Amino acid sequence: MSRHNITGSEAFKRGPFVLIRTLPPGGRRRRRMRVIAAFAAGAGLATIAALATAATLLGPGLIAG
Repeated sequence: MSRHNITGSEAFKRGPFVLIRTLPPGGRRRRRMRVIAAFAAGAGLATIAALATAATLLGPGLIAG
């Protein structure tokens, strides 16, 4: 159910487009940087996990050889 109270012809008025909800200045940039930081952290953890797995599997063969 809509929470907006639009009556009569104002719904069809050809006025300027107005956003109901907007982010404060810089809010979009902060959100994008947060996403990029989370992605970088995930990629770093995946790299560390891959290196640890490789060391576990190949380590004994490298030391004994």
